[in-house]
Amino acid sequence: MDAIKDFLKPELIWFLVGLVLLVLEFIMPGLIIGFFGAGAWIVAIICLFSAYVAGSINAQLIIFIIASVLSLLLLRKWLKGMFIGHTKSQQDLTEDMKEFIGERAVVKEKITPKAGGKVEVHGTNWIAEAEEEIAAGTVVEIIEKNNLTLKVKPV
Repeated sequence: MDAIKDFLKPELIWFLVGLVLLVLEFIMPGLIIGFFGAGAWIVAIICLFSAYVAGSINAQLIIFIIASVLSLLLLRKWLKGMFIGHTKSQQDLTEDMKEFIGERAVVKEKITPKAGGKVEVHGTNWIAEAEEEIAAGTVVEIIEKNNLTLKVKPV
């Protein structure tokens, strides 16, 4: 019976709750649950040193909520930056769209104005469209790129 009383000490219960919450943070990452685990550990430490807090579940819950929410609000952004990393510059999304403009390609399948066709650029076939009909084997110049479709004109 004494073993059960030793196990039901508030500091041990809060420590185990915090441990479970921290393990859940690793299972379901989102950098939120871990702060509640840290809040539970703070309550466990305070219960270890304060008989008043150890005897009052209301005081323990208030400390748990305040410690968890404050740590979440104050530390989440900083820790998220440490785990995810900081970006120094953003990628220029228009750079990819200009990638092939001005290059030459060879028509693999006849290009018609309404149905389009295929061209080969750097060893890869691309869907191509043009304002006029272009026969297979013709060398063309790429004048525009729209996602995976290249707009071409004969050279």
